[in-house]
Amino acid sequence: MLIRLGYACVAETLNHVTSSSTYTYTNFLKEHDYEKLDCVIQSNLEDLEKILLYNQKNNIHFYRLSSKIIPLATKEEVEFDYIKKYQTYYMKIAQIIKESKMRVDFHPDQFCVLNSTKKEVVESTIHSLEYHYQILEALKIKDKVLILHIGSNAFGKSNSLKRLIHNFNRLPDYLKKCIAIENDDKVFTVKDCLYLNQVLDIPIVLDYHHYLCNHEDDDNLFCYIDEIFKTWKDRTPKIHFSSPKSKIKKEFRSHHDYIDVDSFLDFLNHLQKNSSIKNLDIMIEAKKKDEALFRLVRNLKYASSYLFMDETSFDISVQ
Repeated sequence: MLIRLGYACVAETLNHVTSSSTYTYTNFLKEHDYEKLDCVIQSNLEDLEKILLYNQKNNIHFYRLSSKIIPLATKEEVEFDYIKKYQTYYMKIAQIIKESKMRVDFHPDQFCVLNSTKKEVVESTIHSLEYHYQILEALKIKDKVLILHIGSNAFGKSNSLKRLIHNFNRLPDYLKKCIAIENDDKVFTVKDCLYLNQVLDIPIVLDYHHYLCNHEDDDNLFCYIDEIFKTWKDRTPKIHFSSPKSKIKKEFRSHHDYIDVDSFLDFLNHLQKNSSIKNLDIMIEAKKKDEALFRLVRNLKYASSYLFMDETSFDISVQ
């Protein structure tokens, strides 16, 4: 089984490089400075190119794009062209992604709540999904993935799932094809995601840390791990992995700076015994980002006999 590791948004190793510089909505309403907005966008796109080149040179094949690349793009009151005007930047970035065969995706923020009870929140969510889709389209990404949590639990889980199904079916087909759902750490479990897959035929992104935080007492994840992976059909499944900040209950749901190698090895051991998949992409959700990824790699090389194919990819079936 070939495992590829990835990280999200920020390359900690690169000083003063970020694709998430902001121009706040509050400040824009005061200044209406489109030149300043333009400068921020150009800076973000230039730094995204640097990050992707860094990924390419370090054989990082899996990366989550920052949703903040284009500030204010999801604000309907702020009208500007964030696609055609920046085509030169998108083309350069797209070429790096194509050459390196890098898998990239988006995980829209917590304000994207497709099953909200508030009409304005649902409409804002759809607008945000459209923005993310347009960026992926500009970057020539064929396998577009937008990861969402199920969202609100207002009026109970059953009603919340019904709202998600109803609002999902309102989406245009091109957005439906992009969405994947992730289990969360408080309310909606892997089983809830499997139910939605049966109804809507959307892939599931397993978050292992969230599973540890939120599952029924009699649940054994590895009894239906392949069922989760099969939701991706002919595409490589992807999961999220993080370690708790502390074993203390109030801090358990928070992410640690790094990954606990023993728990990661334990997960891979269970995976090897219970899954028949050939390829898996694992997004490392640690606060130290790429530094956590490479620290994990060093620990794996010391603590296991996995066959490493390059800096971030290894085969757990060859030991």
